[in-house]
Amino acid sequence: MGKKDKNKKKGKGAEKTAMKTDKKLAAKQKKMLEKLGEADIAEVVAKLEAEEARQNTITEHICTAPPTARSNFTLVGHPEKDELILFGGEFFNGQRGPAPRSGHQMVSVATDGGQLWLFGGEHASPSQMQFYHYKDLWMMSLKTHKWEKINASNGPSPRSGHRMVVSKKKLFVFGGFHDNNQSYRYFNDLHVFSLESYTWIQVEINGAILPPPRSGCCISANSEGKIFVWGGYSKSQLKKDVDRGITHTDMYAFLPDKNSTDSIKFKCVTVKASGYKPLPRSSVGFCTAPNGKAYCFGGVMDVEEDEENVRGQFGDELLSLDLSTLTWRLIEINKKNNIEKKVKRITTITDVEMSSHVSKQESVVKTDGIFTITVAGPSSSTLPLPKVPSLFPNKKPKNAPSPRMNAGLCVCKGVLYVYGGISEEDNKQFTFNDFYALDLHKIEEWRVIIPNDINAHDWIDSDSSDSDTDDSDEDDEDENDEGDSEMETD
Repeated sequence: MGKKDKNKKKGKGAEKTAMKTDKKLAAKQKKMLEKLGEADIAEVVAKLEAEEARQNTITEHICTAPPTARSNFTLVGHPEKDELILFGGEFFNGQRGPAPRSGHQMVSVATDGGQLWLFGGEHASPSQMQFYHYKDLWMMSLKTHKWEKINASNGPSPRSGHRMVVSKKKLFVFGGFHDNNQSYRYFNDLHVFSLESYTWIQVEINGAILPPPRSGCCISANSEGKIFVWGGYSKSQLKKDVDRGITHTDMYAFLPDKNSTDSIKFKCVTVKASGYKPLPRSSVGFCTAPNGKAYCFGGVMDVEEDEENVRGQFGDELLSLDLSTLTWRLIEINKKNNIEKKVKRITTITDVEMSSHVSKQESVVKTDGIFTITVAGPSSSTLPLPKVPSLFPNKKPKNAPSPRMNAGLCVCKGVLYVYGGISEEDNKQFTFNDFYALDLHKIEEWRVIIPNDINAHDWIDSDSSDSDTDDSDEDDEDENDEGDSEMETD
């Protein structure tokens, strides 16, 4: 009994210490925000929502200029017209921050002249120090151009970086993350919304298998109502100031139980697709086409070069996944002008962990000497993560989308469109507003609608003088800034 009481007291002490630490971090952030002259993000969002309530009708007019550069937006096709619809996104040039909402999900349906359904996302402050995550569900009528906020209970918690797909008159929302700049959480829950009853439906998943929590993954549904989830990114805290990042390469299927009534029942199983073996990546641009195929472009894998620096390896591969046969295919554009690269493919790729703080197994997954991926696991010794050569071709085509993550993809009338996204060079981030089209019937060459201009905007380095204005909390701030080099992958 005495030992139990002692442990209980110790637990309370640890809880008090954690609360004290959180309070200290909150006070420190408040001090920094006051210095920047930045309002509390809850107040900013409240003003935005009040403005939205007054302006729920959308006016349509022809723009004289193309959309601005952005990433983490949504691009969907009009269900009845030859039109693409772009919404939201973010832009950051080192100091100036994102638009009101990014990291959300939006789908279009043909109901009642066409509807757009949007869920979640985030609003980040200009300094990128504050984040507000949404849990709201909206519907916009493409016939009346009016937004309607759907107030339905029992929906997903606030999040961004999640994924959403429509199937059998239902919305399926999976995964995502929540980050308040002091703590974070990744999700692996599945939520279903009925487009007929306008209610969130209870979901039951049989079996012990579930996809590990993640954001920035891909999700698609086939004609049978099966929901497929693959790829993505997550991180977890091993100890104070030490995180482990994981680029997921696994695939899962949620199989519907046709005999369910009041609730929706699924069985989750692991899936091994055949054909081409995609390289590890997250924040892949993807979409599902009417031909029963999912198309994926680009993506990133973070590689830690040392204890403080993270480098993103960006891809420009275009892949297709047949949702009926679950077969991957690498789409080669204008093959007659390309030199075929004879590279031995990886036969098995496991989730790639990115952290030099974590011990590694001696076993590795190799190709023919071009690169090596170290698989996470326990080891008797701790070795620094070696330099990893690029997993993707180091080429910069002029008439095709360059390597990037979080691009918008959409298929309309047999044409694949790619817009925007983000890439990085050293410590600089570059956001694109280029636009491309590819005829999926011919697959001969990309058509450039808006050319790629890497000099479209300048990167502004953050003011280093901030470090000279703090006092007793200076060391703590340095610790908290340690993760700033890591690019969040929605």
